This record gives sequence, C-alpha cells and structure tokens, in this order.
Amino acid sequence: MYVILNAAMSVDGKISTKNNDSSISSKMDLIRVHKLRSSVDGIMVGISTVLMDNPILSVRFPTRSTKNPTRIIIDSNARIPLDSNIIRSSKKIQTIIATTHHASPRKIKQIQNKAAQVIVTGNRKVNIKKLFQILEKMSFKKILVEGGGEINWSVLKLGIINELMVTISPVVVGGRDAKTLVEGVGFENISNGIKLKLSNTIIQNKNEIVLFYKLR
Repeated sequence: MYVILNAAMSVDGKISTKNNDSSISSKMDLIRVHKLRSSVDGIMVGISTVLMDNPILSVRFPTRSTKNPTRIIIDSNARIPLDSNIIRSSKKIQTIIATTHHASPRKIKQIQNKAAQVIVTGNRKVNIKKLFQILEKMSFKKILVEGGGEINWSVLKLGIINELMVTISPVVVGGRDAKTLVEGVGFENISNGIKLKLSNTIIQNKNEIVLFYKLR
C-alpha cells in the first residue's frame, strides 16, 4: 500500500487559524489536490475535520477519469452526525467510519443503516496501524491522508507515510492556538525527528510552493 499525506500550510506552519479557518490553498492548488484525490482509492480524515468543515470529500474538479475515492473517517467515539454531508452521501460514495469498541453500538447501527461501512478497531482510540492493515486486506492500494495535526502525527509516527506533499502559502497566520501541520506529543529531540528526502518542488501562482518529500 502507498500512503500520501497532503496538506497546505502558512509560511509559519499553520494549517488553520485559531478560529478554524483553513482556507489556505489557492484555486490552482485545490485543482492539484482534486486531481490527486481522483488517483487514489481512499481519502482519510479525522472526525474533527468532519465536525468543523462538514466536507463531502469528493472530486470536484473533473479529470479524464474522474472518480470519487472511498472516504475513511477516523472517529473513535462515533460522533459523526447522521445529517453530515459524509453520511448523507454515503449511498453514492463509498464510506468507511473507523471507530472503537467504546463507541455506542446504537450509533454504529445507525451509521450502518445509512449505507456506511463501520470498522471497529481499538478500545478508546482507533488503532491506526491495525486499520491500515485491514484496509490493505480490503485491497486498498493507494490512500491519501488529509488529516489535521493529530492524525498527521499518528501516521507519521507509525511510519505509515510513503510521501509527504506540503503546499506553503505566502501568508503568516500566527496564534499559539492555531493548528499546526503536525501536533500530537512530538519528539523530545531534533535528532529523533522523522527524516525526509526532497524529491520535487513546484511553484504556483508565483508565490505558492508545493514541496514533495519521500519518506520510505
């Protein structure tokens, strides 16, 4: 399985403001991202993204072979609203909700009744490593992670990511409460940090840069 982590951030490393405004990418970059979405089998996000943005996670800009990949939502407590865009469109676009044994069985049944598939792994937090193993057995070959800082930390720490794509937008956001590209516990020493190998760069709209890194 090949796993890509894609994100857009400000020059100072923020993926959203303290008020959760995450509209960082230019239209040109959004077209790039939607083309990327059409090339993968699944898009993975955390429940925080769903609750905050209520996305549909579809391919909005048509390509030669436009397809909507499976949406995979990390939702440890099955908090996804039944009237969210993800659940409401689950009959048209394949959807997987990854949750835990701690989640309400009643809510899990309600989600399944809306045509979404549920994968239960982990006790109080979704076991990300086990989830990827399950997805691989389900014949997923290429997954795009569009997570927030916590999901990004989890997949990077576990060594799951093959490629990292980061768009740097020419703006400074600031704010100690603004979300950053990678959060979680973090490493205590720089020497323990995850090493990256720059494989390509693209300049968009004169001032916007996309960095491509290989991890393994």
